[in-house]
Amino acid sequence: MNSELSSQQVKDIGEQGLLEKLQRFCPPEIIGDDAAVLVTAPGQSLVVTTDVLVDGVHFSNVTTSPEDAGWRAAAANLSDLAAMGASPLGITVGLGLPGEVKVSWVERLYQGITECLQKYNTSIVGGDIVRSPVTTLAITAFGQVSPHQIIRRSTAVVGDAIVVTGVHGASRAGLELLLHPELGQDLNHVEKMALIRAHQRPQPRLDVLPILWKILTPDSQLPPAGMDSSDGLADAIIQISRASGVGAVLERRQISIPAAFDHWLTQEQALQYALYGGEDFELVLCLPQELASAFVQHLGQGAAIIGSITSGSTVLLHDEQKKFPDQVLSLSQGFQHFGQ
Repeated sequence: MNSELSSQQVKDIGEQGLLEKLQRFCPPEIIGDDAAVLVTAPGQSLVVTTDVLVDGVHFSNVTTSPEDAGWRAAAANLSDLAAMGASPLGITVGLGLPGEVKVSWVERLYQGITECLQKYNTSIVGGDIVRSPVTTLAITAFGQVSPHQIIRRSTAVVGDAIVVTGVHGASRAGLELLLHPELGQDLNHVEKMALIRAHQRPQPRLDVLPILWKILTPDSQLPPAGMDSSDGLADAIIQISRASGVGAVLERRQISIPAAFDHWLTQEQALQYALYGGEDFELVLCLPQELASAFVQHLGQGAAIIGSITSGSTVLLHDEQKKFPDQVLSLSQGFQHFGQ
C-alpha cells in the first residue's frame, strides 16, 4: 500500500467510496440489496446476537491493532452463538466513524474480521456505515441450531457439575502486559506472547459443540445449561444460577488458570483474573456429573469441572482445604459498563 493510499481518510472518499472498498470482504452474491437473505436448514432455529464495541472502551491503538480489533469483534459474536449451541451463518457490520479515520485502518479492521470468520466458514453479509464522533463497531451474527440442542442459561438443575472448556484469566493477563510492559519479568517470551495473544486473538469455542453433542446421546438430559465467559467466569456462573433459580459452589483449587501464573501472580491475583478478568470466551456448561467427566476428558488440557449446582440462590467460592473461608461471589466485583 503506497503512502498516498495509506494516508487517505474516510472523508476523502465518502460513504459510497468506502462501501465500494469494503464490499470485497463480502460474498458478491449476497450483498447489494436492502437486506441479506440467509437460508437455514429444515428443522433449524435461527439464532441472532448483537455486540457493540466502542473505541476506548473495548479496544484502543495502545493494546490492539486494527486487525486484532476486528478479530476480537467477530470472535465475541461467534462466542455468543457457541454459547447457544449454534453454528454461524453470517454477520452484518455496523460501523460509526469520524471522517478523519484512515481508510487503511478500516480496511485492516475488516481484514481482521474476515480472518476470524474464515476459520469458521462464515462471511460478512451486509451492514451499514455512519458518521460518528467516536469509532463504534456493532456486529450482528446469525446462526442456526437444532431446537433440541439450544443451550440456555435457565436449565441448570441441582447436582449438575459446572464445566469450563478452558483456562480463565489469560485475556486479562495479556491486557495487563500490553498496558504495562514492565510487568511479567518472570515470564519467558513464549509465555508472554501466549497471554497477549489470548487477549488480542481470542478463540470462540465453536469447536467444542460437536464433542458436546457426541457426549450427549439422545437418552441424555438435553439441552445443558450454559453461556460463555466473555464477561468473566464469576459473572457466567451467577447469571446461570439466577436464570435457573439455583445456587452454586465453586472449588477454589479446581479453577483452571494458565500455567504461567504460577511463577508470576500471587494466588489471589490469579484467582481475581480468572473470576473477574473477562474476555476469555470459554463456555461454562452445567452437565450431569458422569457426562461432565466424559466431556472434560474428551476436551483435554484446560477443561475442568470446577464446582456444582446447589439448592438455594447463593454462589460460593469454597476451599476444600479450608485455608480460606467461603466467599460469596457477586456481579459487583466484575466489570460493569455503568458501575460506579
